[in-house]
Amino acid sequence: MVQLVGPLRKELADSLSTCKVLVVGAGGIGCELLKNLVLTGFKNIEVIDLDTIDVSNLNRQFLFQKKHVGKSKAQVAKESALTFCPTANITAYHDNIMNPDYNTEFFRQFILVMNALDNRAARNHVNRMCLAADIPLIESGTAGYLGQVTVIKKGLTECYECQPKPTQKTFPGCTIRNTPSEPIHCIVWAKYLFNQLFGEDDADQEVSPDTADPEAAWNPEDTAARATASEKDGDIKRVSTKEWARSTGYDSVKLFHKLFKDDIRYLLTMDKLWKKRKAPTPLDWHQLRNSGPKEESVGSGLKDQQVLSVWGLCKMFQHSVETLRTMLQEKGEGAELVWDKDDAPAMDFVTAAANLRMHIFSMNTKSRFDVKSMAGNIIPAIATTNAIIAGLIVLESLKILSGELESCRTIFLNKCPNLRKKLLVPCILDPPCANCYVCASKPEVTVKLNVHKTTVLCLQDRILKERFGMVAPDVQIEDGKGTILISSEEGETDANNHKFLADFGIRNGSRLQIDDFLQDYTLLVNVLHTEELERDVEFEVVGEAPDKAPPPQPNKEEVNSVTNGNKDSAQPSTSSKAPADDDDIMIVESDEEGASSSSAAAPSSGTKRRHSDAETGESSSKRLRMDQSGAAAAPTNDDDDDDDIIALD
Repeated sequence: MVQLVGPLRKELADSLSTCKVLVVGAGGIGCELLKNLVLTGFKNIEVIDLDTIDVSNLNRQFLFQKKHVGKSKAQVAKESALTFCPTANITAYHDNIMNPDYNTEFFRQFILVMNALDNRAARNHVNRMCLAADIPLIESGTAGYLGQVTVIKKGLTECYECQPKPTQKTFPGCTIRNTPSEPIHCIVWAKYLFNQLFGEDDADQEVSPDTADPEAAWNPEDTAARATASEKDGDIKRVSTKEWARSTGYDSVKLFHKLFKDDIRYLLTMDKLWKKRKAPTPLDWHQLRNSGPKEESVGSGLKDQQVLSVWGLCKMFQHSVETLRTMLQEKGEGAELVWDKDDAPAMDFVTAAANLRMHIFSMNTKSRFDVKSMAGNIIPAIATTNAIIAGLIVLESLKILSGELESCRTIFLNKCPNLRKKLLVPCILDPPCANCYVCASKPEVTVKLNVHKTTVLCLQDRILKERFGMVAPDVQIEDGKGTILISSEEGETDANNHKFLADFGIRNGSRLQIDDFLQDYTLLVNVLHTEELERDVEFEVVGEAPDKAPPPQPNKEEVNSVTNGNKDSAQPSTSSKAPADDDDIMIVESDEEGASSSSAAAPSSGTKRRHSDAETGESSSKRLRMDQSGAAAAPTNDDDDDDDIIALD
């Protein structure tokens, strides 16, 4: 007779009480997961999160209360979870999982790792660490009412990076408020600003500088002190942006100076943010009015496709504020406006505010047409979705601890039942991708770039760190001499940073050996020289196959290239040109605010694969696709609704 301890077999219950697991992330999914783990019987848990608690977290992260605002998420989650099971042994780290201290040996102490993350860079890193340590990883993500859980095991399943990822569509709040690096960050900020001034107030859409940014204050006590400075116990009283604007009569110049001068000056006092970034430049309305040319647009063409000058943006900002103020007054006391991209004054406001912020942070400004095409809807966080996904993570973990890895599934939570009346759709795990540049036996990839225009620093930061997710890469040129191009030892190769790749003899067909010892990861990069990159594109990843680059041509004289534009990242310059998505794939945004990383998808094969439903065995011709966090699209029958085709964070 099988002995039971509660609902579990005794052997499994004993395993839960002795095994050691790691939870990465203590936010929306992480809180629910930690609570589920201790209630299921897990006794030895370590949890890590670098973030601090914000007021906007309290509607769905139920281990936190108002008094916890400004404190470490990991530490408070630990304390709250212990009230469910005081005998559990929980260790909390207020830190970044990408810190070198959390190396392969750190990961090897766990029998299982569970991700509850909100950004692609960290997901990439944990994926690689689990592959290096040969530890099972349970990946998860939510987006509104949609969600997914999948299991990753070295050599048996696809890793997180086996499938290409579309451009990330949601971003951390501190990126939006403090350190925007792409035009889309500024557009999201401008939409938030519209709601703060004219629409419905939302704590998730704050636009003022984030004083609790964990990157600005790494000491947990400092972060908590900043966040709770206005009142004890973190009970923060916030002044309504709308009330302040009303008190000024929606004076456009005063609004301009607060948003684009005073707030930017305040950001500059957070000096830690600007050690490795270009600092923003405040704007002054009166100086702009009294100096420089007054042309309101640059270039010719249709009005919506013209890029306005800074002064032209100032005038658009002023006119749109005055128009929206009148519209608000006409609606009466307590009225609110709703942002609509087809509403001209609202679109003008977002275009002007976003472009002014782009200019402040040294990005190329965009036309009204471009801004309108990039502005999209933001999916809200749903607490019940997080709860369901956290429960599914625990169920998959029980299969792993029971030694039944073959019974693990990728499970999709859909908004509406499919034609088989399913909200939860389980699918058999896919095998590793043979051409994956992470988990293949000999990872290799080809990068198209201009060796006369690409600097060593660009190779390090934009290509290896941003695009390929490395943390501390070492680069050696396969030139027969073993030339070290980049060293992870601080200062060792800094003199190379601003030199071009061609200065080191790198040319068409050259090969670079890349090693990241922290991730225990090696990648061979084939260089494909080109002088025909599109405007604003610094490089392209053209394929993972090793035969993509032609052999070196030592006798061919390289011709001078034309400029490939500046470092504007409206379209992420790290992206490759992937084929058009299938019409039956719906891309949705993340529930948790997404990644600080701007890396984009590598191209994928156009070949469709057939998948079987794990329960019915029915085959599907719809292709499994993955979004920024590795959430794959649920396959369905061809006659099913598209509602169960999702790609999410």
